[in-house]
This record gives sequence, structure tokens and C-alpha cells, in this order.
Amino acid sequence: MTREIVLDTETTGLDPAEGHRLVEIGCVELSNHLPTGNTYQVYLNPMRDVPAEAARVHGLTTEFLKDKPLFAEAVGDFLDFIGDATLVIHNAEFDMKFINAELKSAGFQKIPMTRVIDTLPMAREKFPGQSASLDALCRRFNVDLSVRKLHGALLDSELLSEVYLELVGGRQHGLGLDDARAKKQSMALNARIKRQQRPHRTFAASKKELKAHEELLDKIKDPLWRKAD
Repeated sequence: MTREIVLDTETTGLDPAEGHRLVEIGCVELSNHLPTGNTYQVYLNPMRDVPAEAARVHGLTTEFLKDKPLFAEAVGDFLDFIGDATLVIHNAEFDMKFINAELKSAGFQKIPMTRVIDTLPMAREKFPGQSASLDALCRRFNVDLSVRKLHGALLDSELLSEVYLELVGGRQHGLGLDDARAKKQSMALNARIKRQQRPHRTFAASKKELKAHEELLDKIKDPLWRKAD
């Protein structure tokens, strides 16, 4: 079983080195490129004000977040959920620098980038010269964006999981399984059908039949029947 976690975050700004913090983590679990229905989501108290420009993006205000858990209080559940699964992230460098900064601050080891699949370069390779934003990819793959009024870590993870499956051909996998299943059923059905067998001839071919057979062989290049002689 291949277990993957599609992950997204919301933050107070662009760089943890400038004092910005995580305010939300959202995760969607995939098993063999299929969603399991298991998700993880947590809002976090960043212990600082949320700038107005950041709040306009995700709608999470200082007032809303002030009674939410600190990262150090939520980290155990987060690590338990992701386990040792591969992380699937769009523009992974951004999210991972925040996650690893929070992990380091809480006294935990960083998550190596070798555990991460970044869908941004995947999309750029598949659609060179075209927009590779999550919104653009959703529109390209006909993923419904109507429910998205603001950015949200869990919602964006759910959208990304659909985009990721399209990028890796996940939806076609299901069709392939259906084809294989249909072929197997067809073979089983054929095995149950009793084929009609012609009875063996109990008399020799006539001179007319032998002549017709020879004339047919004359029209065939290097016939096997004459080699048998």
C-alpha cells in the first residue's frame, strides 16, 4: 500500500525567518492514489498579530486564532497523522520551510525534502509556459472551485488531491482496473461455455475432395501440409 498525505498550510506571511508563523494545517490521506476519506485539520495560535493582507487571503484573524492551540500543543497529533507517508504539496518549499521552522522551535526533527512530492514542478513540466497555480490547474482539470471563497488549508488540500491524481493519471487507474476486471469476467464466462465439437469423420476423403485440397495447396506458398509429407 502506498500512503501519501496531500498537505497545505496557511500562514501570517511569507517567511518564518521574519517572524511569521503557521495559522492552519490541512491534510488529506491517499492510499494507492485514492482518497481514503481521512483528513486532518487544525487552526493554530501564532502568538502574534495576523497582518490584514494575510487575513484577506485566508480569513483567519488574530481574534479568531487567539484561543486556538499552539503548534507545540498540536504537533503530536499532526505527526501521528502524517506518520512516515510521502507528503504531496504544491510549491512545497514554501510550506516546508514553515513546518520545519515550527518543528525546530518545538524541539522536533525537521522533515527532509526527500519525503516530499512537489506538484508545482510536475505541473510546469506537463504544461510548459502555462500558469501552474492551483487555481489554474483546477480550471484545467475541471475541478470544482465554486466552494472556495477564501484560501483554506484543508480545502486547498482537497483540491490539490484531485489535481495531483490528474497529474499522475490517477483517474485513469480506475478505468484500467475496470478493464482488467471486465477481461477477467469475460475469460471466466468463456470457460463456462461448452464449445460444440464436430464429430470425427469415419470415412476417407473422396477423390473430388482430395483434388480440391491439392488445388488449394497450389495457391498457398510453401504449404505446411506438403512439408508433412
